[in-house]
Amino acid sequence: MKNELIQMGALCEEAISLAAKALTDGEFDLAEKAVLLDKEIDQMERDIETLCLKLLLQQQPVACDLRQISAALKIITDMERIGDQAADIAEIILTIRWAHYVPEDVGHIREMAQETIKMVRSSVDSYVHQDIERARAVISSDDIIDRYFIQVRKVLIKKIVDDPTAGEHILDLLMIDKYLERIGDHAVNIAKWVIFSVTGTKGG
Repeated sequence: MKNELIQMGALCEEAISLAAKALTDGEFDLAEKAVLLDKEIDQMERDIETLCLKLLLQQQPVACDLRQISAALKIITDMERIGDQAADIAEIILTIRWAHYVPEDVGHIREMAQETIKMVRSSVDSYVHQDIERARAVISSDDIIDRYFIQVRKVLIKKIVDDPTAGEHILDLLMIDKYLERIGDHAVNIAKWVIFSVTGTKGG
């Protein structure tokens, strides 16, 4: 089960990375790959859910093992949503009008994407190793994502004011900003379920 979760988490990281690189470099084929990865992530959610249910029915786990399986069922739901949002970002990129593309517009978004990848990776690792401190570090990292979100939003809104003709492009970037912020929230949820799997309490 843990190996499957590691693989699903790796797919989520790859999807975010592909979408971010597509935004930075304007490589549409990378965005298309991110969209396709979402289908793999969806399938993995179904496979892991089936495995968890088999473990519950056949092994009749108790105490800590039961919490780990219960947490895994919650975690894969958050990872599936991360895949959806990475795909949403990729689909926006595929429709962006690059006539308005300015590399400076996406610099902080790229950094924000890298931070969300770290959060997703650390949240999954914290589950695999049942590492509460690493889980708590992920929860704390959400403050970094929130600061990026506010910073990017302020910069982009100013650009709309300065150049109304770029409004459509900037609104697309604002949506990407929001999706990345949500990915960070899902990583935090995963970390909280890790804490639950160890302690029995979903804490922060």
